[in-house]
Amino acid sequence: MRIYQSITRVPGGLMVVPLFIGMVLNTFFPTLMQIGGFTQALTGVGYPTVLGMYLFTVGTKMTVRTAPRMLARGLGIMAAKVGTATLFALVVAHVFGGSVFGLSTLAVMVAMSDTNGGMFLALMSVMGSKEDAGTYVVQSIETGPFLTMVIFVGAGLAVIPWLTMVSVIAPIVVGAILGNLDEDVKTFFASHEPIIIPFMAFTLGQTINLRSVVTAGIPGVALGLAVVTVTGLVCIVADKLLGGSGMAGAAASSTAGNSAAVPQAVALADPTYAAVAPAATVQVAASVIVTAVLTPFLTSWWFKRLARAPKQDAEIAETAEQAELEVN
Repeated sequence: MRIYQSITRVPGGLMVVPLFIGMVLNTFFPTLMQIGGFTQALTGVGYPTVLGMYLFTVGTKMTVRTAPRMLARGLGIMAAKVGTATLFALVVAHVFGGSVFGLSTLAVMVAMSDTNGGMFLALMSVMGSKEDAGTYVVQSIETGPFLTMVIFVGAGLAVIPWLTMVSVIAPIVVGAILGNLDEDVKTFFASHEPIIIPFMAFTLGQTINLRSVVTAGIPGVALGLAVVTVTGLVCIVADKLLGGSGMAGAAASSTAGNSAAVPQAVALADPTYAAVAPAATVQVAASVIVTAVLTPFLTSWWFKRLARAPKQDAEIAETAEQAELEVN
């Protein structure tokens, strides 16, 4: 049986499929794995531990050795994406009272602020340059719940104790230090990160009841469409303003599969979000799938648009030259 291949065919499959399995168990067989010991550790109670492991591996991939131009473009794209997400989240929170069309402030912020790194690098390997791909080094700061927490606290959208913030960033900082001191550490943990993701998704799924999917699913699809169109446009403009072609900006118009874990992480830090975290998780997961389908189309369209531009310029120049000859 080709189970692994079947799972990876699903957009964000290593996150989405175990997440769904966990939700099924929690909805229909909630006590099945609650027998104590190592088995129960793989239910929702074990989620914080697995999340801590994941944040450490994320940290090992962050590097301080980045070319200035690549650094500027990466920061610009990240600022554009996260800034847009923050603006929309503030509007939902203050204008619509925290929810619009079934989408919470938490769901909007998380889905719009975190780029699918694997997809980004894959698209840039085919249609972008090495510099385009390198901009993700900076964008990887978006990964995980820490940036969302910082923005929520700074914008007054959450009250999170400083020690809780430290507990979130500590695994990332330790990983970043070790990854920058030793390239082998960075390579080892980066290559093994996919092993952690299914366990993180499975334990997270066991904190969600599938009945919430019924009401959360359709808004999640709409959220995915908004992520591609809105953040895609903003990131393309930001990339071009900083000297890029816009390719990296187009490829950044997605939602990371791992971001489905962020709503629950935020809820653990600020219990006021506990009520909306399950629906937000489902909506972010829906956005992951929608953007996984549409972001490659947007990137391909932009690539073809750039490829046509030189031909159009040549045709205009040729027409102008012929007109000049006719006048003479």
